[in-house]
Order: sequence, then C-alpha cells, then structure tokens
Amino acid sequence: MASGERSLTDVSRGVWFSLIAALILQIAWQSAQPRPVASAAALGAPPPVAVLRVASLGEPVVLAQLTTLYLQAFDNQPGISIPFRDLDYRRVTQWLATILELDAAGQYPLLMAAQVYSQVPDPARERLMLEFVHEQFLQDPNRRWRWLAHSAIMAHHRLRDTALALRFADDIARLAPAAPGWARQMRIFILEGIGELDSAKILLGGLLESGEIKDERELRFLAERLESMKNAEKSSRSSKK
Repeated sequence: MASGERSLTDVSRGVWFSLIAALILQIAWQSAQPRPVASAAALGAPPPVAVLRVASLGEPVVLAQLTTLYLQAFDNQPGISIPFRDLDYRRVTQWLATILELDAAGQYPLLMAAQVYSQVPDPARERLMLEFVHEQFLQDPNRRWRWLAHSAIMAHHRLRDTALALRFADDIARLAPAAPGWARQMRIFILEGIGELDSAKILLGGLLESGEIKDERELRFLAERLESMKNAEKSSRSSKK
C-alpha cells in the first residue's frame, strides 16, 4: 500500500499554487467577517407559580433555589455582562416574588433586593426595590423585618428620603413585635441622623449576633459586607491622618 502512494514532490506546481491561493482567500474572507457580538437577552416574565409547583414534583424549595441561581446568573450571559441598571427591574421583582411564593420561609430573595439590586446608581430602580421589600415585609413582618430595616437605611442615606425611611421604620415598630428592640427603634437612628456606615454596622452586626439567620449564603454575605465596611472605615481614618 505504501509503495502505491505518490510523494508530495510529485504534485504539480499548479496544484500547489491553487491550494495556497485557496488558503489565502479563506484566511482573508474570515478576517473580513465582523466579529460575533454577544447580545443581551431580555429577562422574560417568570412562569406562573401554579405551573412551577407542578414542575417541582413536590420540592418547591429546591425549585426556588434553582430559580434563584437562574436569576443571579442572568446578568452574566455568554459573552456579555449586563449591568444591573440595564435590567428590567419590574421583571426582576416578579422573579423575586415568585421565588418567595415557592419558598415563603426563604430570605435570600429579600437579601438580593435589599443588598444587591438596590445598589444600582438609579434612584427609580432603587426605590422600586425598596418598595418591593416593604410589600413583601407586609406579608410576613416578623420574619422579614430585617430587610425592611436595611431598606430604611438605604432610603434615608441613599435616596435622601427621610419620610420613606420613617415609614419603613414605623411599620417595623408597629407590625413586627418579634423584631429586636434596636430594630423597632430605628426611628431614633434616622431622626438622630447618624451616618450610613454607622447605621449599617448596627444593623448588620445585630443581624449576625441575633442567631436568627441560618442560611450559610446569607451569613457569609452579611459577614463580608460588615468586614468591608469596617475596612472602609479604617481606610478613611488613615487617609485623614
């Protein structure tokens, strides 16, 4: 079989030239093509809760966790990272509300609303997230007060809306008797006008010390936030010396 094969040196120059020309044309054509541009897919509406309950096969909490992961990953689509400010926040709140309906005892969707999505530098979107937290708080005040407390701080220091902050604080005092004293006295923090960092440290420190948060993700997230605040405070003091 090997003796019947032709050597490369036996191939005519015309064939070689044709192959080389074809290769050069292929490279030139590929180089001339525009680079593929990743485009962001719009966040669609969540499926009806009734449909999701059927699809969960009796494990709605597990499906709620998977849905949370889907929503968290949505801003990182293949080839593109979507800034939070470009997301449809009304759709985001629909997904968060759906997750809470699947797992009413879960706190992570409210953490995302109060600590993640509300950080966008857009007052309208931030206000939408804070009002969402308030709406969900009203459905279960004794378990959801902590996120409304954080929303009160955000409303006061980020939105400069003292009236909104006081409304949130008053609802905690009025509707959440299970909340600790410092949370039910948030009106005092707001009226005394202490800084955002000090307010947040009081809130986050109280949450961590209360022992009420059991979810490891929540605990890790809040501990990291508190540590970053302390580091920022140290850096600020060092720069002033």
